[in-house]
Amino acid sequence: MLAVNVNGEVRTYPEGTTFYEIAKEFQDQYKEEILLARANGKLRELHKKLHKDSEVEFITYDDPIGRKCYERSAIFVMMKAFYEVVPREKIQKVQMDFALGNGLYGELVGDVELTEELLCQVKAEMRSIVEADIPLMKRTVKTNDAIEMFGKHGMHDKEQLFMFRRASNVNIYSIEKFEDYFYGYMVRSTGYIKYFDLIPYHKGFLLVLPWAESPREIKAGPFHEKLFYVLRDSYRWSDSLEVPNVGALNRLICDGKMGDLIMMQEALQEKNIGNIAETAAKDPDKRIVMIAGPSSSGKTTFSHRLATQFQALGFNPHPIAVDNYFRNREDYPRDEFGNLDMEALGCVDIETFNEHMNALLRGEKIELPRFNFHTGKREYTGKTLQMGKKDILIIEGIHCLNDALSDSLPKESKFKIYISALTQLNIDEHNRIPTTDGRLIRRMVRDARTRGTSALETIQRWESVRRGENRNIFPYQESADVMFNSALVYELAVLKLYAEPLLFGIPRDSVEYEEAKRLLKFLDYFLAIDSEMIPKNSIIREFIGGSCLKV
Repeated sequence: MLAVNVNGEVRTYPEGTTFYEIAKEFQDQYKEEILLARANGKLRELHKKLHKDSEVEFITYDDPIGRKCYERSAIFVMMKAFYEVVPREKIQKVQMDFALGNGLYGELVGDVELTEELLCQVKAEMRSIVEADIPLMKRTVKTNDAIEMFGKHGMHDKEQLFMFRRASNVNIYSIEKFEDYFYGYMVRSTGYIKYFDLIPYHKGFLLVLPWAESPREIKAGPFHEKLFYVLRDSYRWSDSLEVPNVGALNRLICDGKMGDLIMMQEALQEKNIGNIAETAAKDPDKRIVMIAGPSSSGKTTFSHRLATQFQALGFNPHPIAVDNYFRNREDYPRDEFGNLDMEALGCVDIETFNEHMNALLRGEKIELPRFNFHTGKREYTGKTLQMGKKDILIIEGIHCLNDALSDSLPKESKFKIYISALTQLNIDEHNRIPTTDGRLIRRMVRDARTRGTSALETIQRWESVRRGENRNIFPYQESADVMFNSALVYELAVLKLYAEPLLFGIPRDSVEYEEAKRLLKFLDYFLAIDSEMIPKNSIIREFIGGSCLKV
């Protein structure tokens, strides 16, 4: 008999007992349904068997890992339903593009019209599959066999992806005879996917899943229209260049065509930045440009490049960081855990900030503060600023889209920009790359280079950073006048060389190793490219170094 410790309670089980059988005994201790297990620090699907004494934690939808597992499994159920309802020969592909609120946007490509009636049929089929509680089977095949199999299925994104796979084996999931590949763990059976909706949206559909705070409720939206158009345009641009996924990117690398792709991507970003400057400059009342975005969006590089575009239009831009208006550190509010909440709006001396900005708009001279992050205090060093008729303020900070920061500034004087790294590349047609993964890898590389922060520390802090973004940034993104996508279609192939050594440095016995292992597996899909071909003013230089800008 083997000892299993769950939440401090030890029970014994015969070797070979599945984690599903153990989970059934402890389910009443969990509010939500158990989806996965973590045994001795290692994630396990519930069909896996017990082979030694174990410390076991169970994972539900309340955990981000559980939500990702549920999402993958829901996509799998939906894919089977599509192929049951629509004849296979009429489907070129069902492609999942990006997340939008609590929905996943996808499109049906092929010789069939995506109508509301068709989506209702697919949703009804999904319900039938869920009610049948069909096991999700998992088997390992040779990589060459996987390439051949997905070629026959018409899933050419996966076929191309595995052509560049180093590992000799691939794990394939199946629901009855329907087979697919997914990056990450799955639920035990279709019966777990109880809560979902499938609705038409623009030219595609949204697979709607529960919000984290209400796992048993399906409430669609709000869906952010401005964000949708930026994401859609980014994906369509990638499609037009024939790099919609990792396999296509790897093929370009092998064919020696990365130089052209990099120049086109950088030229497109520069054109977009120039368009933003021209849009703001058309209105003479817009004297204050306010930029906000989540962590590792490239705000600093973007601000510099935007300033250059304003100079080209004959303006004199002045960058101002809201961070310099921080209160002294002892006056910061605290979060729900009792720690200093350094991303809260309450850290900013809003009264002084508004007083200074209004004075500048009136043509008065002010002395600019500087926040000393070493001492945690605001200082004045004699640096002054006075605005002329052709001067523009470029203000950057996480709260810049929140009107509570600039409540006394004239609304007509503000031009708001939301910037984020909205990854426009997917692993394949069914496995998307979350934008948070791209930003986490960016931050990991930058913080190791500029602050001496280990990858372990970056991963430890990431959930806190994400909570701050959910409170302080994302609720205000739709109030922006324009949105800018700072993601580069090739960047993960560059970041790979910098991130992998940092991730391998995380000890195997640490809690963070699980996430490090996931990211290493993710980066293994990419072929690497040399950073020497990256322009010196590229946004990615803010993270890997070598920028010609003061970042």
